[in-house]
Amino acid sequence: MGIHWNHRGGLKRFIAAVEKHVGPATFAAGDLVADHAKGLIMAGSVSGKHHVASLPGQPPNNDTQHLHDNIEVVQENPLKVLVASNAKYSTALEYGTSKMAPRPFFHPAVAATKKEVAATIRRGVKRAIKEAGK
Repeated sequence: MGIHWNHRGGLKRFIAAVEKHVGPATFAAGDLVADHAKGLIMAGSVSGKHHVASLPGQPPNNDTQHLHDNIEVVQENPLKVLVASNAKYSTALEYGTSKMAPRPFFHPAVAATKKEVAATIRRGVKRAIKEAGK
């Protein structure tokens, strides 16, 4: 007797379950980071002639909504997402320049959502394991 397990079939089921459950969880985790980064930008926003730049070390204050609107989550493959900003000045804001102190928004968003991101992915992994074991 004993337990017979078809390794090839079991592995294929597991890979399919991982792509089915962990892929969307990874995208959802990226959305958490992107949404938090957008929230940081909008928190101190005053547009137009009354706009005031954020203090060094603080997230940038929204003015034109260009930075906010250019943050996106891209699913590069089933298990990899990229959270990025297409605004040309994003890097200068995040890391600073020789003439401007950093106004980070991605690093604080990642730090603030770390536990929730891990929990989201963990739930996807648990669903994949459960489904693959059927």
